[in-house]
Amino acid sequence: MKKIIILCLLIAAALIPLNAGRYAGDFMMIGSGVRALGMGGAFSAIADDGSAIYWNAAGISGITKMEVAAMHAFLYSGLASYDNISYIQPLPNGVSIGLNLTRLTISDIPHFSESYLVGTNVDERINNSDLHLPGVPDAKFSSTDDLYQFAFSKHFKYDANMGWLSFEIPFDFYIGGNVKFIKRKLWNNYGTGTGIDLSLKTTTDLSVVFDVEELGKIDFGINFQDIAGTDINWDTISKIKDEVLFNTKVGIAVRQPIPALHSQLTLAYDYDYVYNGTNHFGVEWTYKDDGSIRAGYYDTNLSFGATVKVYDIYLDYALVTNPVGLTNRLGLRLRF
Repeated sequence: MKKIIILCLLIAAALIPLNAGRYAGDFMMIGSGVRALGMGGAFSAIADDGSAIYWNAAGISGITKMEVAAMHAFLYSGLASYDNISYIQPLPNGVSIGLNLTRLTISDIPHFSESYLVGTNVDERINNSDLHLPGVPDAKFSSTDDLYQFAFSKHFKYDANMGWLSFEIPFDFYIGGNVKFIKRKLWNNYGTGTGIDLSLKTTTDLSVVFDVEELGKIDFGINFQDIAGTDINWDTISKIKDEVLFNTKVGIAVRQPIPALHSQLTLAYDYDYVYNGTNHFGVEWTYKDDGSIRAGYYDTNLSFGATVKVYDIYLDYALVTNPVGLTNRLGLRLRF
């Protein structure tokens, strides 16, 4: 059963190069970070921690402190591991840069050599028990998928003069993107490719727009992933080329303070256009700056998560349901 599940996982994650090559980048669709997945992946409009390099790189210029984050996920009941490290460095004049490293690993995949069957026919293989495949693998191997992203972002402020309404609406604009390098290894073959993401995030104050002091802020985000087209070229004899499909992530989030409870409630929604579209819903409740709990829903999957802050260290956890098995994510973020 374990071998069957691994095989299905390989197909689903597109770790075997298919002729069509349409699912080459599916391992990147798993998503970085812990907090974002705890909200069902509804994070492109929020994008306010290191995982923003993946969800919406424009958001990293809203991070005013240096941040280092690490994540480990146990996917599909432990059949695969997913690791992520990110680093954000704020610079002068509202500019930030970041680096994101992600790896998906599937270990102990059984390999059965069929070299001894060369020169035989079907009848010989049926009638000769020595030519039947053994139940014990000849070897085991690991499959790895690596994603390296270098991100940049710039923060602008703009007050929109509403003229006859006699007031100005403040806007914060964040413009950014990332350059990515993809490296995939399956058995003794390698596939590599490069891609570009471009993104935008904007924030405004609802209390100014509606002249109601109690209202919070609203965020919009859009991320064009692999906008210039990304191909993964394999070093096989046939020179297989896989295509990573272009995707647009669009999101909106509302952050509403609740002064009586010393807290903030965030509601978020994202939509992915690739593969006929996917809806992402997320909610997060934050108490002071000490911690938060969250939940999300996407593609029939539920997710839950929590964060505890100790000084400038954030401890994150997320649980995501999946037909193949539960996914547990553990993360650590440090800002200084």
